[in-house]
Amino acid sequence: MKRVPSLTPEGLPSLPERPGVSYIVPVLNEAEHVASAITTVLDQDYDGEKEIVVAVGPSTDETTSIVTTLAAGDPRITVVENPPGDTPSGLNAAVAATQHAVIVRVDAHSELTPDYTAAAIDTLQTTGAANCGGLMVARGKTPFQKAVARAYMSKVGLGGPAYHSGDEPQEAESAYLGVYRREVFEALSGFDSTLRRGQDWELNLRIREAGGLVWFDPRLEVTYWPRSSFKKIMQQFHATGIWRAEIVRRHGSKNSLRYLAPPLLVVGVTASAIEASLQLTGKTRTWPRFVRRVSSLIHVPSLAYVSAIAGAAATAKDCGPRERALFGIVLPTMHLSWGTGFLRGLVTGAGSTTDKSR
Repeated sequence: MKRVPSLTPEGLPSLPERPGVSYIVPVLNEAEHVASAITTVLDQDYDGEKEIVVAVGPSTDETTSIVTTLAAGDPRITVVENPPGDTPSGLNAAVAATQHAVIVRVDAHSELTPDYTAAAIDTLQTTGAANCGGLMVARGKTPFQKAVARAYMSKVGLGGPAYHSGDEPQEAESAYLGVYRREVFEALSGFDSTLRRGQDWELNLRIREAGGLVWFDPRLEVTYWPRSSFKKIMQQFHATGIWRAEIVRRHGSKNSLRYLAPPLLVVGVTASAIEASLQLTGKTRTWPRFVRRVSSLIHVPSLAYVSAIAGAAATAKDCGPRERALFGIVLPTMHLSWGTGFLRGLVTGAGSTTDKSR
């Protein structure tokens, strides 16, 4: 019977000084970004052995052609097929084709800093972590994309995890992308292929339940390029909310309470809108005065939220009026899309929901 590796800091074997590193990259319709993502991997300032395994889904753009051309010119790049096209299946297919002791997840929308791998290896060696990750530095090229990037990095935007807004090195609930010890996949059988979003959080949950350490290190910076239109942002966040609700359905109280903020916002805004409609049509005039006063309080949370968003937009630094205005619109777009998706997923489950922004 095969022995299951221990994931505790004491149970994991010591890493060599320069362990071999396998980079796994799931891609689907990423013609705009995939070449840059792979190039930043090839340019890593790390002298250990390296390999890149790209799991290619059934793309409808030039992604497959770009990846196969890159692979033909560099023996370190291996291409595997991912017929389902979803992220967890692609990640698992890529892991199965790797051979090294450390496995680094790379997103096609991301670009690693040159010292990313070396810093991550140092973190794994010094902390005994089973997985580590760093800071997601969102950036944009257009005013809209810059506004979305600002929302990603703002505590008013996504908030919560250290990898969005930065913090000191520390034990973490999850890690952005992730630099894993191979033992994680030997012990836990990889990513849950039934979770099309949030599969990284779920794997980190299992790592922690197995006694493993998940570590955040702000030295590990990854540039992330957000979606480029309101439609794509709404689709992305709506799907993310649905799948977060699916995780809540499965794992309940193991989820952070911060995930309840967007759906509660949707409920509050909806209730405020209904109350305003009743007031404007005069239907509340027949209610007792005390009831009218109490029901009017339902506007307070929504007004407070609008004030907070307006304040965040007005005080945003290093940007012009257009980006500031877009930032003020992007924030509620993200929150409400995520929140409505969460409420839908909580009631119906995720089913076969896909992220249509890709």
